[in-house]
Amino acid sequence: MDRAFPKGFLWGAAGSAHQTEGNNVASDIWALEHRPGSPMSERSGDACDSYHRWREDLDIVRSLGLTSCRFGIEWARVEPVEGHISHAALAHYRRVIEGCLERGLTPVVTLHHFSSPLWFQQEGGWLADAAVARFRRYVRAVLPILDGVRWVCTINEPNLVAMMAGLTKDDRQTGGVAGALPPPDQATADALTAAHRAAREELTGFLSGWTIANQNFEALDGAHDERDAWAWPREDRFIEAAKDDDFVGVQAYTRVLVGREGALPVPEAARRTLTGWEFYPAALGNAVRYTAARAPGVPILVTENGIATADDAARVEYTRGALAGLHAAMAEGADVRGYLHWSLLDNYEWGSYTPTFGLVSVDRVTFARTVKPSARWLGEIARTGILG
Repeated sequence: MDRAFPKGFLWGAAGSAHQTEGNNVASDIWALEHRPGSPMSERSGDACDSYHRWREDLDIVRSLGLTSCRFGIEWARVEPVEGHISHAALAHYRRVIEGCLERGLTPVVTLHHFSSPLWFQQEGGWLADAAVARFRRYVRAVLPILDGVRWVCTINEPNLVAMMAGLTKDDRQTGGVAGALPPPDQATADALTAAHRAAREELTGFLSGWTIANQNFEALDGAHDERDAWAWPREDRFIEAAKDDDFVGVQAYTRVLVGREGALPVPEAARRTLTGWEFYPAALGNAVRYTAARAPGVPILVTENGIATADDAARVEYTRGALAGLHAAMAEGADVRGYLHWSLLDNYEWGSYTPTFGLVSVDRVTFARTVKPSARWLGEIARTGILG
């Protein structure tokens, strides 16, 4: 059965600055990678060298038939020292935006994707009294280069950022899925919400929103109350915060089963990806339904969805199932404006290069890009608007 997507639907691929650009030396994540005893087994290093090879990356996106590219502006490059704005960094990101527009690609710009300037962290991070004002100042610095941009993501996965902050205060054992982490640190979640709203006040004339790590919490053995209690601090409150936004970004990969005692491990018999997550294509459609029900009237942009696998046929299988679920959710009334696959490139996955999510492989020494069959398959869907 052929499934048609609406005309003007955005088809694209995504990446983040720290994961692709390389040598983000003024950031807190770079410092963490190089700290003695770092929990990160690999350093980002040169990453995919996209800071220099962005033109080639955009050419690939266009050649595939995709119509959009999501990328990040790196705060640590724009403001490497507090109060010092790098005009060279701003000019670089302006060239990337112009590169998208020249190729007929719709840029989706992310202002904060996990990494912050090291000075920001050293001054107290999101818990500092001046955190929101500092983020607002950064957003104001970026505004002049955003001409021609329509979609702006303020903060990527604030619920995960707050959960990671909560993890540092909780010594309980957790699973490898974000939804199994301890609850978000309340103060961090509040600060991120305030920073998001401050950014939106600056972003008049743009479609702005934030992106949420959707965990697809499913009740097991009738544990519906437990599921709801588990989901509220980890996901629902962040969806609630988006109710007045221009859009909300849905980012879905797998599901988390919740029992009477909370989140459960991935079932032993489940098919798994390279991250250890359950292979669960239905996650996307379910996340879209869930978000649409909790933020009625707010347009949805799928800003991330994909699979960590070395088997490209499995990537096509997973993505086909995910898109089928997305189409079904849209047929039921969900207002979805586009689908951005995670990720364009096999990039740095926060401590390791082993989980390969990319539509394009990257040689770790030469940085040569090799387009995978899955990329051409997705490009054909973008060209026709039809999922066969």
